[in-house]
Amino acid sequence: MTVLAEFTIDSSEFILGQVLALDPHTHVEIERVVPASRRVMPYIWVHGGDLERFEEEIQASSHVRELTALDRVDGSALYRVGWEEQVESLIHGMAETDATILEANGNDVWSFRIRFDNHSGLTEFHNYCMDHDIKFQLDRVYTLAEEQKQEHEFELTPAQREAVILAVERGYFEIPREVALAELADELDISEQALSERIRRAVNKVLKSLALTQSVSDLK
Repeated sequence: MTVLAEFTIDSSEFILGQVLALDPHTHVEIERVVPASRRVMPYIWVHGGDLERFEEEIQASSHVRELTALDRVDGSALYRVGWEEQVESLIHGMAETDATILEANGNDVWSFRIRFDNHSGLTEFHNYCMDHDIKFQLDRVYTLAEEQKQEHEFELTPAQREAVILAVERGYFEIPREVALAELADELDISEQALSERIRRAVNKVLKSLALTQSVSDLK
């Protein structure tokens, strides 16, 4: 049974994170990882910061064999990173346990969402991290069926789900708020009003779904 895991990890805990955190003004997303012989080839999106400086710093790292810019779009760039084969890291652990990266982004702190074919894969990955002294915070483990059931219960549209997840990740619901609605709207390339409506409708659906599963008397 397919298993998904979500965890957070400090960049200092894995070499790729250390290298990519050299420029604090950039935000990096790992798009996918391709094993190549004894090496792994991460494909990464880099947003913000000075891309030329980023390239110079990454290429100067003794852990990187090559850095290839594949595309540039509106101040962001897609790169393929050729990793030295002797480097042991979190990414190698994922490759060795056949984990699939679904989402991965960060700078000083990284958030990962990865998929394993079964629980054995997750166990092997955990053991790999223990053996290589890689410390991470496991936030959630669930099956694909559980994820699909939850999404069906809430009945969020893809656009509503995207808006809510972004708002949560950026701290829109924190007190005080850590990001303005206008910033989120710019990131999604929609108007503030459109984003506000998406978030309100999504939150309303989630709250209604939770309310239907628990009566008022149960809360007293």
